[in-house]
Amino acid sequence: YKAYMASMAKYQPKADAANSCNGSVYMTSAAIAQVLKLAGNDLSREGILKAALTLKDFAAPMLLPGITMTMSADNYNIFRRIQLMRFDGKRWVPQGKPVGE
Repeated sequence: YKAYMASMAKYQPKADAANSCNGSVYMTSAAIAQVLKLAGNDLSREGILKAALTLKDFAAPMLLPGITMTMSADNYNIFRRIQLMRFDGKRWVPQGKPVGE
């Protein structure tokens, strides 16, 4: 969270850091950067797809503990676990542990 806030202050100081779209873009950017690292020097379309399909248990920033990103050739759904939450009138409260694969 601190890195996200620092990034927002540096690159988008007028943007609303509480806007969930900004957090989502930050998380997605980290995942894309990880895929590019996995691709190495093969930055062709095929190389990037091949690298993306090896993404396993990537804990991107802004994800809750226990939630990671995984892709495979037979399952493009990047999130295999979710965290159930309940709004208590003031904030979202986790309900139990993450569920899923």
